[in-house]
Amino acid sequence: MVQAFCVKDKKKVEIKDPQQVKLKNGRPAVKGTCPICGTTVYKIGKM
Repeated sequence: MVQAFCVKDKKKVEIKDPQQVKLKNGRPAVKGTCPICGTTVYKIGKM
């Protein structure tokens, strides 16, 4: 599983429903939701 930092919870969490996305500047990232609070979290970089 992919982990990302949740700003609201202030800790690393496992990304729920991860999706491969491309940011505006062309960099790859993984987008998903935090399983604790439901906030959108990103992990920048190829996974």
